[in-house]
Amino acid sequence: MADQHAQSGDDNRPTEIPAIRWDEPPEGPVLVLLDQTRLPAEEVELVCTDAPALVEAIRTLAVRGAPLLGIAGAYGVALAAARGFDVEEAALSLAGARPTAVNLAVGVRRAREAYRAALARGGDQEQGAEAALAAARALHQEDAEASVRMAGQGLALLDELLPGGGHRLLTHCNTGSLVSGGEGTAFAVALAAHREGRLRRLWVDETRPLLQGARLTAYEAARSGMAYTLLTDNAAGSLFAAGEVDAVLVGADRIAADGSVANKVGTYPLAVLAQYHHVPFIVVAPVTTVDLGTPDGASIEVEQRAGYEVTEIAAPQVPVAGAEAGGGIPVAPLGTQAYNPAFDVTPPELVTAIVTDEGVVSPVTAEALGALCDRSRQVTI
Repeated sequence: MADQHAQSGDDNRPTEIPAIRWDEPPEGPVLVLLDQTRLPAEEVELVCTDAPALVEAIRTLAVRGAPLLGIAGAYGVALAAARGFDVEEAALSLAGARPTAVNLAVGVRRAREAYRAALARGGDQEQGAEAALAAARALHQEDAEASVRMAGQGLALLDELLPGGGHRLLTHCNTGSLVSGGEGTAFAVALAAHREGRLRRLWVDETRPLLQGARLTAYEAARSGMAYTLLTDNAAGSLFAAGEVDAVLVGADRIAADGSVANKVGTYPLAVLAQYHHVPFIVVAPVTTVDLGTPDGASIEVEQRAGYEVTEIAAPQVPVAGAEAGGGIPVAPLGTQAYNPAFDVTPPELVTAIVTDEGVVSPVTAEALGALCDRSRQVTI
């Protein structure tokens, strides 16, 4: 079987990738992103000077992943304030850029509230901008700390469910440092297992149609020296049938009050396969991804993306100036309609556990999830 072989489990070299950073050149503050649409072919930075540029980066997936979208949203509000743009207009456009990802709206709201509070205290525009930036930086740091806690709690859960180590973990989409202020969510758990010498294999779903697993998770696993193997999404069933999967680890873009999990499309079939084959299905996400205002899975708005993402294949390459959206290699007849939801929803009865930075919920129930969020708020207060 062709795969990537692990380096030493005690390889603790830094793996954080600068997915986002605030910079203040002489011409004014900017938000600098690692353009994830260009990975793994090249590492190229994308500079945003205003909220519309950031909105476009979010919609095109140059920046993506629930926790990082929250951080980006907060920095976007700070950027608008620092450059003298309409903060309320910027906040509204940022919050709506990707409707399923609740962290985006949470980050926007946090920076906007800090900005408003500064003005309410009699501060001027500059002080409001400073307050928004401080809120964004605090959220960035908190997410890095949350990543460490999730990794520790997730690894402890794996060791409890699968004593003896040698974990063979299947993951979907991308949940590492490219989506986080730290080392990620689900990927951070696998990385912790690798560092402790308890990861035998990381199975990486391609994650069609945009290949975030193939392009991004494999990229991060290779950088970290992990033992990993890439597979097409529709090969997962045969992998389960062969007894090659010990647990499934995925992230989340929104978790409803009843424990329903919205994540990258293709997650729900994995949960069904995991239940049939009696394999733990574990969701790893910060508590900010839990949205108690969304009562159940049916209430989650699922983003529908452009059909050309399905009807064409586009390799990560340097974009051609003036090229139309899409521009990939056609794989379907001209005019073919495509069904392209960005996410699907996994019901709570298929989820073994939800690992957050504030604790583990298992079994997954509305009551247990609500109690976790209540404890989290009390700690914050």
